[in-house]
Amino acid sequence: MSQIQDGRSANESGGLLSPDAVLHRAAERLAVRFDGIVNEETVERVVFESYAALARTAKVTRLLPALSENFAQDRLLALAQSKGLIDKAVPEVLFVCVQNSGRSQMAAAITRMIAGDRVHVRSAGSQPGERILPVVTEVLDEIGADVSAEFPKPLTDDVVRAADAVITMGCGDACPLYPGKRYLDWHLQDPEGLDVDGVRRVRDEIRRHVEELLAEIAPTARG
Repeated sequence: MSQIQDGRSANESGGLLSPDAVLHRAAERLAVRFDGIVNEETVERVVFESYAALARTAKVTRLLPALSENFAQDRLLALAQSKGLIDKAVPEVLFVCVQNSGRSQMAAAITRMIAGDRVHVRSAGSQPGERILPVVTEVLDEIGADVSAEFPKPLTDDVVRAADAVITMGCGDACPLYPGKRYLDWHLQDPEGLDVDGVRRVRDEIRRHVEELLAEIAPTARG
């Protein structure tokens, strides 16, 4: 871990860690977690790339290092899955919209709520926004779907490669196409600019789509 450790000490001042120092420590933790699966250089690259990608749209940067570690961890898992280094226990579903602040977040939250551990869900945006729309959080709270730990994330090649089903929602040709994957395009209104009743209608339409999808890829066991 010498490359990671060498870049750390110069960034510590007054007991507080700079973003670089926090990211180096995140890379150390993730390198341990993915030891024997992904090499240290790749881990560090993904951590710093993830931070840079999230920083492009973030207005509040205090939580960025922690969010970047979470984002990088999921990307590394996707990378390992796509290369067959980690088995997929359940189907992988990726929801993609433009800003990852409305439709794709609603779809991901509703899928988690309905499917539980029968699927693994990711979401991303071709041009991620600054935050999840407050009205989206509101209408999801009404049905018990939680997005409190979520945040807009950029679309990356690794999560597309890892997905079994890729669901797009108004993001055009931004999502790369790979053979052997299932691609669906759901035509839904963008919640941004809609009133709360309009967003509720979008939410309910998404739920119908999700229920149909899950019936196909992760049906509930019978008998």
